[in-house]
Order: sequence, then C-alpha cells, then structure tokens
Amino acid sequence: MSLELIPATDAHRDFARDLTRRAMLAYYREFDLLWIEEAFDEAWGWREQWLVVEEGEVLGFCSLSQDRQALFIRELHLLPEHRGRGVGGRVLEALAGWTVQRRLPLLRLMVFSSNPARRLYLRHGFVEVGVDECFVRMQRAVLPAGAVNNGV
Repeated sequence: MSLELIPATDAHRDFARDLTRRAMLAYYREFDLLWIEEAFDEAWGWREQWLVVEEGEVLGFCSLSQDRQALFIRELHLLPEHRGRGVGGRVLEALAGWTVQRRLPLLRLMVFSSNPARRLYLRHGFVEVGVDECFVRMQRAVLPAGAVNNGV
C-alpha cells in the first residue's frame, strides 16, 4: 500500500480541526486545558498542513513547522479506524526522510505525557528530552543518507 502526504488546503481545515479535537479533547480535560478552536485555525495559516492518504483515501493529517534545527511535528492524527496498523510509523519514517532532505538534524514533537503514542515515538527512534506538567518533548536525530550510525 502506497502512503502519501499531500498538501492540505483550507477546504480540509474543518476535517483536521475536528479530528484533532476528537483525538485530543480527553487529554485537554485530563490536564485541565482549554481547547480553543480559533487557536487551531490561526495556526493553520502558518504551519505546513498535510493529508495522510493511501490509495486515494484520507487516513488523517499532520501539521508541521520548521526552524533552523528541526522539523517539528505539531499535530499527527489518524482517523480511529486507521490507528494501530502501522500508518503512524510509516508517517514518522516519511517525515524523518523529509528532515534529511531539508538538511535538518532533528525531528521533534511534543506529546501529552499520558498519551500511549509515546511508545510509538520511542519505537521510531525518538528520545525524551524534557517533561513539564502535561507534555513530554521528544526528538529524533536523523542522519544523512549513507551516514554510519556507529551503533548509536
């Protein structure tokens, strides 16, 4: 099955916002945070938005930003029926490849500390680099193609 990341447009914003809210609302409640629809919509304008697509079917979306050091995964959400079958890992590997292509050393993300997706990120080479009351900051060092890992 061929997985693609294709650019999302403003026409996909409602889908992405609703998917994010459904996926994250329990964590917002757990940590007594306020979900603000307008904040999502504002971020939509300055982040890179991508649909996760397989054989023409939209499986989810991801939202990215970038600085001089890292590609940052701001959101990565899959529809419930597409979770637990390796799609998230395939997206992470594709984004690691993008990080190399963009000549950035790190792929970063933040995850709620109680989110079981932490295990997925650890399996895909992310390490925990910071913790606060509700979030864990994680990053993965990426190596250019052909570089030797030296067992690290």
